[in-house]
Amino acid sequence: MARAGLGKEWICTFANDFSSMKGATYVENWGSDHLLIEDINKISSGDLPGNPNLAWASFPCQDLSLAGSYNGIGHRDSKEQTRSGTFWPFWKLMRNLMSEGRSPAFIVLENVYGVLTSHSGKDFGAIGSAFSGAGYRFGALVIDAKYFLPQSRQRVFIIGVRNDVAIPASLLQTGPSGIWHPPALSKAYEGLSNEAKKRWLWWDIPKPPQRETNLVDLIEINPVGVSWHSHAETTRLLDLMNPVNLAKVEAAKATQQLMVGCIYRRTRPDLDGTKRQRAEVRFDNIAGCLRTPSGGSSRQIVLIVNGNQVRSRLLSPREAARLMGLDENYQLPPNYNDAYHIAGDGVAVPVVRFLAQELLEPVLKNNLGIVN
Repeated sequence: MARAGLGKEWICTFANDFSSMKGATYVENWGSDHLLIEDINKISSGDLPGNPNLAWASFPCQDLSLAGSYNGIGHRDSKEQTRSGTFWPFWKLMRNLMSEGRSPAFIVLENVYGVLTSHSGKDFGAIGSAFSGAGYRFGALVIDAKYFLPQSRQRVFIIGVRNDVAIPASLLQTGPSGIWHPPALSKAYEGLSNEAKKRWLWWDIPKPPQRETNLVDLIEINPVGVSWHSHAETTRLLDLMNPVNLAKVEAAKATQQLMVGCIYRRTRPDLDGTKRQRAEVRFDNIAGCLRTPSGGSSRQIVLIVNGNQVRSRLLSPREAARLMGLDENYQLPPNYNDAYHIAGDGVAVPVVRFLAQELLEPVLKNNLGIVN
């Protein structure tokens, strides 16, 4: 999805993933050229061709989120590497490129919001020290896909730029401001080493245009790949709702309009502390954050309310792809869980395009006159 977001002006010279399923999907959409399905620990700089202008990495987020118990990225020399710890072999590749005189002009890391706070900020500090120790200036932006797509999806983009690359003054500011620099990012900055702070950049990019698409625009009346729940299954979902969420359903009925909501099933404690499964719904024209289908509770459910009629089903694979900004021609795996995994584990396409358009491309064109 990073490749889709960068667009046709960019030339991809190397792509890597550990998953053969993801690799097959990549080949289906982009072809097999430059793709290597391999554990990043086994990749050497010799596998990476040329002198790249951009190296983009989205390392696994499980250990940086609540679901992963915030185990963090670990130490670069640790023998018990976490999944998010794949940052370190990636960074080793970058250091090797630097030693070979092939330093990328930009290095971009994308991850979940938890990267700001995992290990009490030590993980973010370690990443910052990696950038500063390599002579890169860097900064971060927190971008929620909801500004571009009807999906609530906050992600952190850490953007490093090689020291000799000139940055237009219009892309920098003196401190945090606006929607891209929330308090959590400012706090993470304060936890950086003094050396990393010296190389920190407060990126300044414009606000996005008004979003034109709402959730209802992406939902299929006759979905492919999923079936509508039976009346009993929908009733079961409603029974899992607390009074607050049931009131949302009743309010949707009262509008006498077609209303689309999204449900996640979560485990919540009752007043006596007993944990039980609950269904939580939102009718704000935005889907919840897509996740990988590690269990039934991770898959988002669509609730369609039209007057007194209430129907439910899983989000379809194509709807999930639309929520990530993929076009209708993007080929998805035939298996439901695989297709949902592709969407839930990706980066929102228009967010990448926005970053490329507003930050990466202006810098590269100013310095090099080309983009690839």
